[in-house]
Amino acid sequence: MGYYPTLTPHVILRNVIENPGWYTPYTPYQGEIAQGRLAALLTYQTMIQDLTKLPLANASLLDEATAAAEAMSVAFANGKKKKHTFFVSSNCHPQVIEVVRTRAVPFGIKLVIGDETSFNLADVKDDLFGVLLQYPFTDGRIIDPTAFVAAAKALGATAICATDLMALTVLKAPGEIGFDIAVGNSQRFGVPVGYGGPHAGFFAVSDELKRITPGRIIGTSVDDAGKPAIRMALQTREQHIRREKATSNICTAQALLANTAGFYATYHGPTGVKNIATAIHLKASILAAGLTQVGYAVSADPFFDTVKIITGDETDKVVAHVLAAGFNVRNLNSNAITVALDEPTTQEEIDALLKAFASYKGKQAPALETLSANAAPVDFGSLARTSEYMTNPVFNTYTSETEMMRYLFYLQKKDLGLNSAMIPLGSCTMKLNAATEMIPITWPELNSLHPFVPAYQAEGYRVMIQQLERDLAKLTGFAGASLQPNAGSQGEYTGLMVIQAYHRHNGQHQRNVCLIPTSAHGTNPASAAMVGLKIVSIAVDSEGNVDMDDLRKKAVQYKDTLSSIMITYPSTHGIYEESIKEVCDIIHENGGQVYMDGANMNAQVGLTSPGHIGADVCHLNLHKTFCIPHGGGGPGVGPTCVAAHLVDFLPSHPVVTSNPSDLAMGAVSAAPWGSASILPITWTYIKMMGGEGLKKASQVAMLNANYMAKRLESSYKILYRSKAGFCAHEFILDIRPFKEFGIDEVDVAKRLIDYGFHGPTMSWPVPGTLMIEPTESEPLSELNRLIEAFECIREEIREVEEKKISAEDSVLRHAPHTMEVVIADKWDRKYSREKAAYPVPALRHNKHWPTVGRIDNVHGDRNLCTACQ
Repeated sequence: MGYYPTLTPHVILRNVIENPGWYTPYTPYQGEIAQGRLAALLTYQTMIQDLTKLPLANASLLDEATAAAEAMSVAFANGKKKKHTFFVSSNCHPQVIEVVRTRAVPFGIKLVIGDETSFNLADVKDDLFGVLLQYPFTDGRIIDPTAFVAAAKALGATAICATDLMALTVLKAPGEIGFDIAVGNSQRFGVPVGYGGPHAGFFAVSDELKRITPGRIIGTSVDDAGKPAIRMALQTREQHIRREKATSNICTAQALLANTAGFYATYHGPTGVKNIATAIHLKASILAAGLTQVGYAVSADPFFDTVKIITGDETDKVVAHVLAAGFNVRNLNSNAITVALDEPTTQEEIDALLKAFASYKGKQAPALETLSANAAPVDFGSLARTSEYMTNPVFNTYTSETEMMRYLFYLQKKDLGLNSAMIPLGSCTMKLNAATEMIPITWPELNSLHPFVPAYQAEGYRVMIQQLERDLAKLTGFAGASLQPNAGSQGEYTGLMVIQAYHRHNGQHQRNVCLIPTSAHGTNPASAAMVGLKIVSIAVDSEGNVDMDDLRKKAVQYKDTLSSIMITYPSTHGIYEESIKEVCDIIHENGGQVYMDGANMNAQVGLTSPGHIGADVCHLNLHKTFCIPHGGGGPGVGPTCVAAHLVDFLPSHPVVTSNPSDLAMGAVSAAPWGSASILPITWTYIKMMGGEGLKKASQVAMLNANYMAKRLESSYKILYRSKAGFCAHEFILDIRPFKEFGIDEVDVAKRLIDYGFHGPTMSWPVPGTLMIEPTESEPLSELNRLIEAFECIREEIREVEEKKISAEDSVLRHAPHTMEVVIADKWDRKYSREKAAYPVPALRHNKHWPTVGRIDNVHGDRNLCTACQ
């Protein structure tokens, strides 16, 4: 069903998953100090492109089911949204079908679910824009999809394949069959099952679809010295720029898990991975042969790792008998069960499983030694893989633990994470991920459970999840919460879908207008568009507050169709808006619901709450406020918290019920509780901090921000403050006054790298500015070190202002400076090497060197390359 126990190589477990050098960095927007994880993600993309034989892969999506839903959206956009019928194979995993179904509703997409082995595409030929097939089927069978794919494409449809990377080492690749898009889960490449997540969903496309592909794409470029460099490519297609015109609201990836999967392939190499796949397949073949010998009818179709057993009216009895022997098998339907084998499956387990099946029939199981001696792989015929994959040297060099360990540390040293310095990104809350919180996530007791095991086998998880849902509901002032959304963007989407379900339940189908301030994060309008809402912008005044006159006017104007408002508190400008309760009242008076973006909850927890303020829904970013690490660009968790009147509409799940209400919306993630295995991080954080500790964290976060703002106000203009002169937990430095001298926010951010810091958030929410959020985790000494860096940079800007040096010749324009540049024989710059490398004395004792100079973004997009060279 898309989840498999796997063996994580210990060299990867210890040096990546358990290593803050890998799990604490941010999304690699500052490529100059992210070359290590960018190289790892490029390796992951190369692996996906090789195995799928499609020319472009992104750097991962949230899971297989959401990747399939994103693929449907891409197909819909590719068809110019003129056709509305989408075929989904009934042979797909049930969670994939359900998430696609959920996503289809707001777009008015008609899902036709059928069996491609018998379905006649002529029945939908005039309105078909895409097809989704599973390869191999959810029941394990492998049926050649070539003819169906060709027929669909002949009708102008986009062909999408949900597939299994391990199976693709021995099966013909989707690109070779004719598919336009391939999606799936890379979990079985060394990522623990984790009760459902987090895992890296993969997404690969044909060349013509690259500019409407969702998620991050990593590409190569050059730096200012012409040296090869890696960066995030094609960023103009992302939601924070395209807003409501974006194909997707996805604003993250599953970088840490994608890196783990890529490193699994790097360590094992193509031969090792194929050997693992062959061993898995032989285990399944042995089981199938033994079952046949004791009288079971096994499907005659080819299979890779999953054996389909026809059990007829004895299905429930067989399942119960095998379960009593200690094995979970899938009750596929009233007529059959399936058994999936995997990398860790042992000969002893196969023997015990065969004995359980044999004993049901009152027979002796055949000797495993005999079965193994006679085992032969299934003949895949025309679907047998003949093409090469993973031929790049990166997959054929680091195959010993010594080499792999050194390679991982070589990459890690290129990056700046919280293990090196504070990361003052505004609206990102880069706070401590305490070791005590992190340790449990690699315990086998927590990370080895399949998400669809019977409830009694996961009672501990259920208790923890229920406690965490209650805690988050209490902290937000609401009545309930869903942990299913596995990213902040998914939390937004879920919250808006809940609101729309509520309106429909009340007969208010016409309510489809969402008011969004112009200062909102780009994900807000992108999420609203995905829910099918009409976006109406609300102006912001000169102080960064919602323009109340404009809000009143538009709330009344759209009172008959008003669905909701999306608002952030504290505002995206880093201030507590005094009119926030009035905003909520105005929306409610006009029939709408208030959605509060939880991006800035680090300035609310313990002090106030969305529910107290008057909101109806909020999402949280557990990877911000509640200490789950950013992982270099994922994972994340985005719970949706709601008031009492909305609880019944929270998402459920087709396999394991997560909300028993008949009014529950469909699933939004592949697993019932999303990225369950990292929830212990937040659970532990809340339990250790307690109510007073959480309140103090918010207070210290505000104290640190106001301390830094006060210290820097004599050097830079602080854009927004409250009437009392304070900011919330973040503040904005205005760099625009320096543009007349040729210096901009990019120059300042890149120069900060020379001082050993990641730059603050650039040009958002106001172009030409830097937004700083120090969090409560940073000591005074680190705050002062960053203040010193900004003050020194201000003096470097002053040199340009006073025409002591031109902007083009300045240390700012040439930043960041690599060691290679600084120690080169030739130095023809108009400032000293010392100024370039050691602008403050402390850097002589502890210096983080960037490994590339300023990256040329334009070159990278004009010469797009998304694979290892």
